Amino acid sequence: MILRERSAGECRVAATPETVRRLRARGLEVQLEQGAGLAAGFADPDYADAGARLVPSGASLGAGVDAVLCVNPPAAEVLDQLKPGALVAGLLAPYGAAAMVEQFQARRVSALALELLPRISRAQSMDVLSSQANIAGYKAVLLAAAALDRYVPMLMTAAGTIQPARALILGAGVAGLQALATARRLGAVVYVSDVRPAAKEQVESLGGRFLTPPEQEERPAESGGYAKAASEAFLAAQRQQLAEQLALADMVICTAQVPGRPAPRLISEEMLAGMRPGSVVVDLAVAQGGNCAGTACGQTVERDGVTLIGGDGLPSSVANHASALYARNLAALVEHVLGEAGFQLDPLLDQEDPIVAGCLLTHAGACRFPDLFSGAT
Repeated sequence: MILRERSAGECRVAATPETVRRLRARGLEVQLEQGAGLAAGFADPDYADAGARLVPSGASLGAGVDAVLCVNPPAAEVLDQLKPGALVAGLLAPYGAAAMVEQFQARRVSALALELLPRISRAQSMDVLSSQANIAGYKAVLLAAAALDRYVPMLMTAAGTIQPARALILGAGVAGLQALATARRLGAVVYVSDVRPAAKEQVESLGGRFLTPPEQEERPAESGGYAKAASEAFLAAQRQQLAEQLALADMVICTAQVPGRPAPRLISEEMLAGMRPGSVVVDLAVAQGGNCAGTACGQTVERDGVTLIGGDGLPSSVANHASALYARNLAALVEHVLGEAGFQLDPLLDQEDPIVAGCLLTHAGACRFPDLFSGAT
């Protein structure tokens, strides 16, 4: 069952006509709530032509629904309609979501939280976080360029030469590298800061200039492809290094995040005060507390002439392609867990499968990651 997303500002959909055909080819019956894809540019007749069965908007889930594919967590009243053993797969925002986890347990629902998917080679085709972060990095630069008070590329005119804009990217993960590539295509000179010295090669391969992280006895590491939190001493040294770069920057893209933890505060009020009036900061970590002081989710504010853009939910602003990539990721995961007898979700059946073991949040009435949730067992 593919539901219409109801979260404010959410325009993506969990399946496209392309992935409906793909799932139908695997023998699955696909039901889709009417209008589910309209905000992403996918019309109901296209889904029907692909083999989906359209159901009225807001209709109750039938007893035959074995799985619900979603972008955001379904509403509590929808979860109450799921039969025991049903599957829910999507971006379930699991960190600290005790009430949702307890409802999954009570209903004995198997939940695949895509945020927990391990970043390994076998799971690349299912990596929703990477596909959506790619879009966020791209769109962040476009927002910054649109708000900037100057050209981005160097221009040579009869009135003189316009120097290229200087961009600073904080974080060289998927979003940061796409931001780097996009800013370079627009003609900016791009500097990139990352806590990992190993990111230098990737940055320079895309034409960026890498800022070597501060020398510290203990440097931040990563686990399973995700960054670990840095120490406060390291962050203080990094902020001191960034202050000089921020004073020269025209646009700054903040992408540093740590799963399940508040985003590191990299730009303080004092550092903002040293920035050039007319410069722009886009904070992609704003929903986790923000890398930059003063940013607010989904809002654009001005601090001493500096424009601060809270870049929350940017993939949804490119809903068609974001949905296409998301739906392919989700279809690949469904195909991975689909066996001849249905969905094979019990990690005990295959101890060698790190994909299911890594993202199976609840199963058979038990939460498999109790340390992530306050009050869930």
